[in-house]
Amino acid sequence: MERAAQIKVVGGPEAIGWIDVELPPPAPGDVRMRNVVVGLNFIDTYHRSGLYPLALPSGLGLEAAGVIEALGEGVEDWRVGDRVCCFGPSLGAYATARNIPAACLFIIPDDISDETAAAGILKGCTTEFLVERCAKVQPTWDVLVHAAAGGVGLMLVQWLKHVGANVIGTVSTDEKAALARAAGADHVILYGKEDVAKQVRLLTKNKGVEVVFDGVGRATWEASLDSARRRGMIVSYGNADAPVSGVNLGVLAQKGSLYSTRPTLFDYYHHAAERAAGSEYVFDMFRQGIINVNIGQRYRLEDAAQAHADLEGRNTTGSTVLIV
Repeated sequence: MERAAQIKVVGGPEAIGWIDVELPPPAPGDVRMRNVVVGLNFIDTYHRSGLYPLALPSGLGLEAAGVIEALGEGVEDWRVGDRVCCFGPSLGAYATARNIPAACLFIIPDDISDETAAAGILKGCTTEFLVERCAKVQPTWDVLVHAAAGGVGLMLVQWLKHVGANVIGTVSTDEKAALARAAGADHVILYGKEDVAKQVRLLTKNKGVEVVFDGVGRATWEASLDSARRRGMIVSYGNADAPVSGVNLGVLAQKGSLYSTRPTLFDYYHHAAERAAGSEYVFDMFRQGIINVNIGQRYRLEDAAQAHADLEGRNTTGSTVLIV
């Protein structure tokens, strides 16, 4: 008998319940994946809260690392015992084991640990597409990263420094500022104590930044607009605070003919070739030590509700994993 998280109604962390599940044999094209480590991501809280609507009841979680235990009919590219990881799009990673389409899996290289894969595959691939294929950041560009001490934030800082950008990060505490600096941020702004846009203008000789990476949402939207330089880009990739809504496109013109995009991972990892190339690139960045997967917290799988509360309360740093 397996254990799996289930939400019957949307709400706070207390909405996460647990059920016993007896898994059937994998369907054609599926495999049974036994999880070892599960990754926690802000998108999990969006599903749980109803920000991203789901048909209920629903499983929860996208990211996990584990091992294949059984193969469904027609699965030829995988073997029982293969170490694998996943980041969706199907939900249900908060489980001891589950049946999942083989096409959703990535092989974990021998020199990458389960914790690194579970904590890093989704955030790493998110970082890869944001920097390399969405914003197409170039050397010497000035770039602003909001929530620079978070899971994606720390990876963004490291990846951007590898590209050769000048990185300005925003954080909420001195402790998080130290983490952002350790990751390579050239400048760090404490957003609760300093005017972010004003500081950005001072640091860039009033030009502003070429790109803003904003995973916070509504609370940072105005600062993002005021921090971007003429014809700059705002990449709004998350809603840690709340969604940006009621956007007046005329404001983009008033602020300097700005570009704004709301990209999602699965539109950039849609085709098999994209998935393979992107994941290989990410694992190589981990392998070389260019990107350090900073695991700041570990919880038991069934303590996921507490992990959600801590994440939403901004009481976490780096990545968070749930140990099965």
